[in-house]
Amino acid sequence: MPTFCRHNRFFAECPICSKGTVLDPSRSAARRPRTSPAPRSTAGTKRPAPGAALTAVRTSRGEYASAGPYDGAEIRLERVPGGLRMAAWRGGQIERAAPVIDAADAPALLADAAQKQLLSAPPPDGHGDGAAQVGAFGASPGRTGELRDELRVERLEDGRVRVARWILRPNRGWQLQEAPVMLPPARFAQALSAAAAQGVLVSGGPAE
Repeated sequence: MPTFCRHNRFFAECPICSKGTVLDPSRSAARRPRTSPAPRSTAGTKRPAPGAALTAVRTSRGEYASAGPYDGAEIRLERVPGGLRMAAWRGGQIERAAPVIDAADAPALLADAAQKQLLSAPPPDGHGDGAAQVGAFGASPGRTGELRDELRVERLEDGRVRVARWILRPNRGWQLQEAPVMLPPARFAQALSAAAAQGVLVSGGPAE
């Protein structure tokens, strides 16, 4: 590029020849580079502690009937997606144990469950001569994958009744599952009816 323009001036100083070029003093400054937006302030924002999802308080959302409390635990028979769940609740969380209730509380619990349409009807009162012996149970057979299982309503000591799943494992026999029970309503109704017929749900001691 020549140093002097046709007007006999330095090219950079000529208002005519430098107009519109990078030497034009009236031309706007070059674009500034984009800057990253300032990070948002996290002051006052609480982040969940590690493992918080595992200890979050759970709530019961479906219709339910309850019995207890027993040593601070409430036993609930509640509607959940896919069926019914019977579990022990303590401090807003489900305990990993098979639910146990007093036989004396069973009629009110089951009547409430029937009124709320969790069960079609309370089990029939067919206890015969009196309460069942410890270990007696009514069952609803089914399958867990390739294994046989039973929902058992079983008589325990001190007039208590346990509702639990048992699984028949090869070479091990029947094994109790210490966990809440979640099955279709028909399984609960069948097991409760069978238990009632044998006096499992009757309060008091066995007949002499």
